[in-house]
Amino acid sequence: MFEFHADRKRYFDIQRDNAERFVIPFIEERFPIKPGQRVLEIGCGEAGVLLAFLEKGCTGVGVELDSPRLVNAAAWTKEYLDAGKVIYIDKDIYKVDVERELGGKFDIIILKDVIEHIHDQPKLIAEMKRLLNPSGCIFFGFPPWKMPFGGHQQMCKGKWLSKLPWYHLLPRSLYSYILKRNGEPVEALLEIRDTRISIEKFERIAKKTGYKISLSRHYLINPIYEYKFGWKARKQLGVIRHIPWLRNFVTTCVYYLITPE
Repeated sequence: MFEFHADRKRYFDIQRDNAERFVIPFIEERFPIKPGQRVLEIGCGEAGVLLAFLEKGCTGVGVELDSPRLVNAAAWTKEYLDAGKVIYIDKDIYKVDVERELGGKFDIIILKDVIEHIHDQPKLIAEMKRLLNPSGCIFFGFPPWKMPFGGHQQMCKGKWLSKLPWYHLLPRSLYSYILKRNGEPVEALLEIRDTRISIEKFERIAKKTGYKISLSRHYLINPIYEYKFGWKARKQLGVIRHIPWLRNFVTTCVYYLITPE
């Protein structure tokens, strides 16, 4: 496991910095972010990403099922929490009352490193229309399943398994055996395998559920790798980006901005 995954405060700071430098500028290429806009982050964790939006004058709501992470979120965004600029909810997003619990619909919805954990991805993406203003947008950032570390190997405790690329593409039984043999978090890692999402699958779901892809960006080197390895973010080569299926193996991160049709 990478050191910063254990140090939650450092991970929070990394997420905030990455959102300020990469996520927000990406969104603003199509959708200017202004004070007073309402931002919802689904799967907000400790709310590092959400903090970057609060610092731009937005008001925010963070939804997270892992309650202990919201304790940290409340502590590390206390200034905004006390000012009524952000609230946190530990509840299933499907069961949340938009008006009563969330205070109305949102201008921006954020899902960063979340969609690959969702079992019924079409259901969630379709559901977000209930939460989004008609003129709003939804940001997704995720690692394509077949990329070198698309199995979230960084979760592994073992040094070599946490840094070994592509072995998550082995047959499920063999992959499970390797994880069990080495005392790794089998259930969590198999969940990623079972919910795997490719570039093509995401684009197909977005279109089928009534959204337009307003902007996309594929990265050869994920922006977060600067914090992991000291590597600068690099966009994917154009020729690779336009080769379906192959691009999934060598694109370490994708950003998408979608809007209702």
